[in-house]
Amino acid sequence: MAKFLVMPKLGLTMTEGNIANWRKAEGDSVAMGEIIFDVETDKITKEFESPGAGIIRKILVEEGTVAVLKPIAILGTAEEDITALLAEAESLTDSPASEVKSTAAEPDSVVAASSQPVAGGRIKASARTKKIAAEQNIDLAQVTGTGPQGAITEKDVNEFALRAKTAAPKISPTAGVIADGLGIDPGQISKDGRIMKADVLAFKQKADLLRFADPQESSKPMSAMRKIIASRMSASQETAATVNYNQRVDTTAMKQLREELKSSAKITYTDILVKILARVLLEFPLLNSSIVGTDIVTRNYVNIGVAVALPDGLIVPVVKFANKLDLGEISREIKALAEKARNNELESDEITGGTFTITNIGMYGMESFTPIINQPEVAILGINTIIDTPMVVDGQVVIKPMMNLSLTADHRVVDGSVAAQFVARLKELIEKPGLLLL
Repeated sequence: MAKFLVMPKLGLTMTEGNIANWRKAEGDSVAMGEIIFDVETDKITKEFESPGAGIIRKILVEEGTVAVLKPIAILGTAEEDITALLAEAESLTDSPASEVKSTAAEPDSVVAASSQPVAGGRIKASARTKKIAAEQNIDLAQVTGTGPQGAITEKDVNEFALRAKTAAPKISPTAGVIADGLGIDPGQISKDGRIMKADVLAFKQKADLLRFADPQESSKPMSAMRKIIASRMSASQETAATVNYNQRVDTTAMKQLREELKSSAKITYTDILVKILARVLLEFPLLNSSIVGTDIVTRNYVNIGVAVALPDGLIVPVVKFANKLDLGEISREIKALAEKARNNELESDEITGGTFTITNIGMYGMESFTPIINQPEVAILGINTIIDTPMVVDGQVVIKPMMNLSLTADHRVVDGSVAAQFVARLKELIEKPGLLLL
């Protein structure tokens, strides 16, 4: 019996998903459990498995964002009448099923769509047309477009250039001789007033540069992950009153602890820092809070987000109740979440509920940066590279492995004195990790 395939609800907080890639086309046969399409949602991509066997009779939504549990396709047998389902789809989707499915655009319309005017007066023309205009030193703002929706075509540019040649430019005798020797048409040189020798040589230099550089541009739509990152980071900057704090710490003891544990477990600096943060955040609950309306919500638990870099962006899986985990458990949880992130296997619930975030880019040699708060949290800690640094200890110059902590905090909740005390306490436990045993 024919039935709808609907946008799956992949997590408790999911309200919509984005169809990223159809693996099957209309008329294709599918087996139960076979991958039909990919769903992008809340910075993760999941594969949708067919709930049954049959034929893809109709794809209602080729791509784009769809609310959870809304129909996106019809699965059935080849002989079934799906008229009733198509009619029902029209009432369940935002637009009729016959209009939801996108159609292939003609080449000319693709060019026009890619060159729509935007704020700031962008010229409507294809990349090739712009290149031809640049080679002929033609200002496209002076050319009238005759293409779709007023787009400037190659023909428009060539005709403009021909008309420009008919107007004999004023040129000095020397410039004329040089232009003739270089094979340059003075009509291509745009200048108010008489064209001089320097103008011809400058035009030649620019033409040679364009020819050898062969400038090209390409564009592609943002992925769903990139869109979410852009939206959330922009919203965070607009919402929070951020202040940045930097503190240099001696990592001698932390490095020694890591070496001592190496034979038993592969502990990383991030693991140790998450363990320390789980202690300190309970001592400074404002750093572990969030703003809800006009209330400040504090907690007796710590959920620490650990940023993981992916080829297409950044994702922050959350170590839940880190304050109740020992160092080994924290290490195993971080590794498991990072592996799932890289394999695109994270569930929505594993990237939500964070109360504080840590982001470590020390492996790239970064010495200091200003991380952006992951809303609705009120603070984020950036970890930088460890550098052997000359330090004065008891009147003697010694080499110490020093590292910068980069804290960003929301001043709406966290005052400077509180942030300074928080960082000072982090510094104390990093330099004396044995205090964690007390």
